[in-house]
Amino acid sequence: MTPEELKRRAIAHTLFPRTDLIAAIERLGYVQADPIRAPARAQDLILFQRVQGYRAGGLEARYADLPVFEDSIFNYGFFPARVREALLPRALSPHWVAYMQSHAPLRRRVLSYLKVQGEAHPRDIEAALNAGRRVNGWGGTSSAATLMLEGLHREGKVDVVRRDAGIRVYGRAPPRKAAMPATHRASALIRLMVNLYAPCPEGILLTMARSMQRTRPAADFDACYRRMVKRGELVTQRVDRTLYIWPHDGPADHAPHEGVRFLAPFDPLVWDRKRFAHLWGWDYRFEAYTPEAKRKMGYYALPLLWREDVVGWVNARVEGRRVIAQPGYVQPVARAEKAAFKRAFDEELERFAAFLLPEQAGTKL
Repeated sequence: MTPEELKRRAIAHTLFPRTDLIAAIERLGYVQADPIRAPARAQDLILFQRVQGYRAGGLEARYADLPVFEDSIFNYGFFPARVREALLPRALSPHWVAYMQSHAPLRRRVLSYLKVQGEAHPRDIEAALNAGRRVNGWGGTSSAATLMLEGLHREGKVDVVRRDAGIRVYGRAPPRKAAMPATHRASALIRLMVNLYAPCPEGILLTMARSMQRTRPAADFDACYRRMVKRGELVTQRVDRTLYIWPHDGPADHAPHEGVRFLAPFDPLVWDRKRFAHLWGWDYRFEAYTPEAKRKMGYYALPLLWREDVVGWVNARVEGRRVIAQPGYVQPVARAEKAAFKRAFDEELERFAAFLLPEQAGTKL
């Protein structure tokens, strides 16, 4: 397999034909979340490329009625309900163990509040319990009650039941089934990761798996991965010097991709920066946390996919009732392709404007 064929496989696997919201989340298995909205949150940007007629905020607006839940794997995001059994239970980090053990009375009060009220908005529960503030994991301070809700969420005792202007509102989690057998759990999590990032470099897969090994009681991930390859459940092939993995039942159609896409910085297609550099020959950087003077691409540069190449990036913003998109390029588009590229870019910008400004699109969420 050549790098060009690998690129085609990667694009076909994750940029499947647009479908409805729950079908897209089911097919991905996980949608990474990020609070930065510039011009939209990561989860919305990811779903925009996979859900027909999707509008910014659509997942939050429909969340309470969907068979999905919020949790974390190696980072935080949204999962279809079927994944819950593989994710829980998990072991807390020493920091969270210490917090939960040293705040046992607060834990009981928070659970009692939820039993009576049904749900807990951080603002309301803090007003009711007046538990004060504590140092959080970022070095700042947060409401002690909010931290307890986060701890209970990590334990699987509470769920995010909805969001209020982006703020998580919690309720009691449904009863859990018996723990999944360790080998089944490891296989399910490996399958989830490979499906999400296929073709997935073996190195990043094993790094993610070993990270999860520390927090989730499961069979040896490395040994489980080797067995899945031996059984033919996972396919491996070396391209250049990198061993890539994908599901045996991945898409058979790897037809050339056409058009332009504005991708999220955390889109599965570009998430692994080493794979990105191997496939497209340059280093994409997410610079939101880079000092402004040192940025080369911009605060929230969106990778710019044109046909089968990521040719640069786009910085987009809303001004009044217009979306302004400023592209940057790794290298100029070939002269013979400029007209076709401009048409495709303008079409994507029109779709992007409808996504960000739904009232102008004339369609519902």
